[in-house]
Amino acid sequence: MLKNNLKYVSLLFLFIVIGCAKRGSITGGLKDTIAPVLKMSFPENFNTNFKGDQIKLVFDENIKLKNLNKQLIISPPMKNEPLILPTTASKYITIKIKDTLQPNTTYSFNFGQSIADNNEGNPLNQFKYVFSTGAYVDSLSLGGKIKSAYDKEIEPFVSVMLYEVNDTFKDSVVYKETPRYVTNTLDSLKTFRLENLKSGKYLLVAMKDVNNNNKYNPKTDKIGFYKQYITVPNDTLYELELFKEALPFKAFKPTQASGNRLIMGYEGNMILANTRPKLILKNNNEILTTVVTQFPKKDSLQIWFKPLKVDSLALSVSKEKYTTDFKFKIKDQKKDTLSITPAYTGILHFRNRFTLETATPIVKFDKSKIKLINKDTVAVAFTTQYDEFNQKIFFDFKKEPSEKYTFSILPGGLTDFFDKTNDTLSYKVNTQNASDYGNLKIKLENVKQFPVIIELTNAKGEVLASEYTESNTTIDFNLLEPTQFTLRAIYDDNKNKIYDSGNYLEKRYSEEVIYFSKEIDVRANWDVEQVFDLSIPYSPEVKKKTDNKKK
Repeated sequence: MLKNNLKYVSLLFLFIVIGCAKRGSITGGLKDTIAPVLKMSFPENFNTNFKGDQIKLVFDENIKLKNLNKQLIISPPMKNEPLILPTTASKYITIKIKDTLQPNTTYSFNFGQSIADNNEGNPLNQFKYVFSTGAYVDSLSLGGKIKSAYDKEIEPFVSVMLYEVNDTFKDSVVYKETPRYVTNTLDSLKTFRLENLKSGKYLLVAMKDVNNNNKYNPKTDKIGFYKQYITVPNDTLYELELFKEALPFKAFKPTQASGNRLIMGYEGNMILANTRPKLILKNNNEILTTVVTQFPKKDSLQIWFKPLKVDSLALSVSKEKYTTDFKFKIKDQKKDTLSITPAYTGILHFRNRFTLETATPIVKFDKSKIKLINKDTVAVAFTTQYDEFNQKIFFDFKKEPSEKYTFSILPGGLTDFFDKTNDTLSYKVNTQNASDYGNLKIKLENVKQFPVIIELTNAKGEVLASEYTESNTTIDFNLLEPTQFTLRAIYDDNKNKIYDSGNYLEKRYSEEVIYFSKEIDVRANWDVEQVFDLSIPYSPEVKKKTDNKKK
């Protein structure tokens, strides 16, 4: 009886324990935050007299490769990319070399952040495998930082390269050959370090290499360089400024856009009038009268000509030493007609000019047929300016606060290149109160030279206001639309009133641009005064971390 009772008590205790166990569940241990560890490699890391064509890396856990094509840096670059396997989770990586290795050369494979554990994705930061085909591993290094010559922030994934300066070296090497050594800033760094270098003389270059081919293409890539050749070993920290070169002028074969207009694409800069090419349009030996304008928002020119019945035309293009000729067929097409649209409707801000944009070039104004009146129908004095290249008419007048204006253009006030005139036109705009705007006074300090261009931009880098000073250190930006501004100064070395980028072959740096380190908040009815010390380099503000936790 006692034995049976003990048996029942034991069974009851067991059921209670099981029931208690079901009440809770195991939620797991601590999250794995440890990166993979290299256990061994064949051959071993930093080996010498390497003569094989395969490398095997063994890790302590399953790993995966992420963004290998962006993160992996092989220096010196290999003509034929190695095959790296597997592409799925595994404890090992096999590198199959498909290139002929150079003798007495130290090679490095920097995996960046591409190696990570398979479960939590913890990266093995900057893991590097190094070997030498010679008797020793080169161990010298070189460092520095990258900045943008024009923009406030530098782009990610900038390559930094060393080209060996020897008896056959030419500056054109950056266009044709891969560098002796290369590294990359990857996606988070603004500094660089080239390692496992041998002693010698080098050209130091930075490149935003869009095609990832370790060769400079001015059409797509940005470049930065150090003017003098450098020697290794060297403990100097170098600063390289990345810029986009202005391309030399080149014209492309024109296409017919209408019965009286051609479009010709081009490469190069057209901002200044003296940088524009000379165009001659011919019908056999007859030179035709033309007007040349910019195609809006594209690197193309519009060539306007009077309609004529011909099968073909010829175009000669010249600019400095550049010349080329085109012949093309002409078809009977619909012709462009005169139309006029305002750039602004509704509110006309104090800093803006009332602007009309024309579909065809204007050749004649009759100011007696153009009227400007205020809300009391009182005539307002104005002046006009025509930008033929951009097909824009500007109207300047004294704007009064909280006023309404009406522009009226009677028939025949505007005549275009094809002798067409406007119908009656009327445009209404109004101004706001001065208290709806803010004023900003900039006081420049430590200006090392004049002239200087002072610009206010928005977050996209678009210029919202600009002033040019040849001596003044106090700059007033009045009646600004309220927003946050980025402030920058440009030393205008060649005094042409625009920013000029550098040129690699001419060994010319870009004009210096200095950014103010903080955003400037200008609000309605505010007067803001800001000191801008041009000797202080740009240092971005530390962004405050926002707490996203639920309270």
